[in-house]
Amino acid sequence: MISRETIQRIMDATQIEEVIGEFVSLKKRGANHIGCCPFHNEKTPSFYVSPSKGIYKCFGCGKSGNAVGFIMDHEHYTYPEALRYLANKYNIEIEEERQTEEQKERQTERDALFHVSEFAQKYFADLLYNNELGRAVGLSYFHQRGLSDDIIRTFGLGYCLDEWRNFTDHARSNGYSNEVLEKSGLTIFKEEGKYYDRFRGRVMFPIYSISGRVLGFSGRVLSSEKQAAKYVNSPDSEIYDKSHTLYGIFQARNAISKENKCYLVEGNVDVVSMHQSGVCNTVASCGTSLTTEQIRLIKRFTPNVTVLYDGDKAGIKAALRAVNLLFEESMHVRVVLFPDGEDPDSYAQKYGSTQLQEYLSTHEENFVAFKTRVLLEDVQTDPIRKSEVLKEIINTIALVPDPIERQEYIIQTASRLRMSEQVLLNELGKTINLNIIKSRKEEARQQSQAANSAPNPLPTTANPQPGAPPPLEPDPSDYELMRQSTSHRAPEQILAEEHPAEYQEEHIIQLLLNYGSKELPEEMVDEAGKTFTTSIPIANIIVDEIIENEIQFDNKLYQQIFDFYRQAVVEQQPLPDANFFATLSDTLIRNKALMLMVNPYTISDNWLMRKHISVPSIESRLYKDVEESILTLKQKAIDKKIENLKYKLRNCKDDDETDRLIAEHQHLVTLRQAVCKPLHRVIV
Repeated sequence: MISRETIQRIMDATQIEEVIGEFVSLKKRGANHIGCCPFHNEKTPSFYVSPSKGIYKCFGCGKSGNAVGFIMDHEHYTYPEALRYLANKYNIEIEEERQTEEQKERQTERDALFHVSEFAQKYFADLLYNNELGRAVGLSYFHQRGLSDDIIRTFGLGYCLDEWRNFTDHARSNGYSNEVLEKSGLTIFKEEGKYYDRFRGRVMFPIYSISGRVLGFSGRVLSSEKQAAKYVNSPDSEIYDKSHTLYGIFQARNAISKENKCYLVEGNVDVVSMHQSGVCNTVASCGTSLTTEQIRLIKRFTPNVTVLYDGDKAGIKAALRAVNLLFEESMHVRVVLFPDGEDPDSYAQKYGSTQLQEYLSTHEENFVAFKTRVLLEDVQTDPIRKSEVLKEIINTIALVPDPIERQEYIIQTASRLRMSEQVLLNELGKTINLNIIKSRKEEARQQSQAANSAPNPLPTTANPQPGAPPPLEPDPSDYELMRQSTSHRAPEQILAEEHPAEYQEEHIIQLLLNYGSKELPEEMVDEAGKTFTTSIPIANIIVDEIIENEIQFDNKLYQQIFDFYRQAVVEQQPLPDANFFATLSDTLIRNKALMLMVNPYTISDNWLMRKHISVPSIESRLYKDVEESILTLKQKAIDKKIENLKYKLRNCKDDDETDRLIAEHQHLVTLRQAVCKPLHRVIV
């Protein structure tokens, strides 16, 4: 168990923007930081981090929490593991208890897989330096490839002895079960109790998560057996999915963010060699063709990718296949082809790191120019093939989201193909329209599926009413009209206009969440009748008014959040803060509270610098805002009672009861006028 004091030290030391910044490329915007959400695919950033409150919130998918919750969700850690991760990051000492054999057996499958993978990496790395065969076979191989001991240790490289059961027997003697060893892929079990090490006789390349946890391995054979596969990779498991993983991402993430560029290569050795040559922003796909999920992993740190492939036909074909995927994810793509027969590793060994870096900078070209040049080599004077090449190039350009960038590609392509720019623009327009139609159809299909599987929720700021789905077959000529007619109202504006009562409840809760502990001056009268000024927390003012007027929130979530504050005020306990809501087990309350704590909007400097319009801050008019919000909430409550009375009057047949209801109605109207007077609202 970790003591409360230690947990508090961890939370006090944690800077949430630093923690999340290791996984997501963040940019400062006002008091917050913003980036693309790591929990769902998005092209426009809607993921906000609030350093002052220590919380994050995605306005796209709804994910929210504090630094500990982020690590738990992103890395699939348990609560203690997330705390230990943060403690290690901020050099806070935690006394670890050694696990007994019984405790190991009680580990969940996922935890057990992480543990056995880390155990295997340490064992293989130890064999590389402290075993005679490990040094003679494994270490000598790495040294022959020109890798230094420093880079070997940086990537945790190792060696698995060429013995049938060496690793498995060692792991079993340390308490790891056959089931865990089999599910991790480290051991292959056969019938009649037979088993053997999957990676025997191979040098080992550990595959790390973005935070540095060992997920699996890639093992390269060193024997001359023709039947043996050159590389063997860990199978997919509960912790490892090769289509979602990039080799070297843990070692490269900081360099990628710093350089704002990622080099994408084909093999593990290429990655390690590039890092040793000083090109540390390099990764590779893990034993599979490049996938959309891997691209999105890169996109967390940069939208700029340079693809490095061998100069042979296979390398060129792989580059052409991979880059369309990159364009589809709105990446900016460039290509470097090495001379035929060379790859990043062999080039670095032959010419050294300085010449490698020079080659990368001088041979980089945008992908459209590269694709045009490569495809035209096979066309010669064949008009049919030239037409096919043109369509293929246009299909690629149509994937580029930036219209200025598309225009530049059209100019370059027209020059290379010696064609009219207008002809290419016409083809591009047709292709883009077809892509839009396909996209709209897919969106409509997904919306239809969602509508059939779940009820349509009441609009909130996190979930504005989407409106009717677009037609399945829109006419391309309608797109400009559709664009012009699209509403640009903010979600808060939509809510205020279409659901005024709910908007007012939300605003009250927002004041509690963001300014509840802030004190406002309040005039009081002592026993002698003298007036004096004191300070009262905003939460106390709001809670007292709502209790006194017996107001209930229509929105159940807002009522539940208010109840936390009511309990704290009545019992004179500390008010709930951001960390309180970030650690709530109730997902709906947590997400709603943290959404209202993070303001996704900032006031542009243009208002003051260019338009000379000074916009008052919320803090500067906080007293008036609280006063008006309470009065407006009272008005809405009175309006509701008046409507109920009108309904009763319409259906009442008893004269005495009718007289009583009329008198009550008159009283409410008078009360309503008194409430609205300070708000300068005319009641008809």
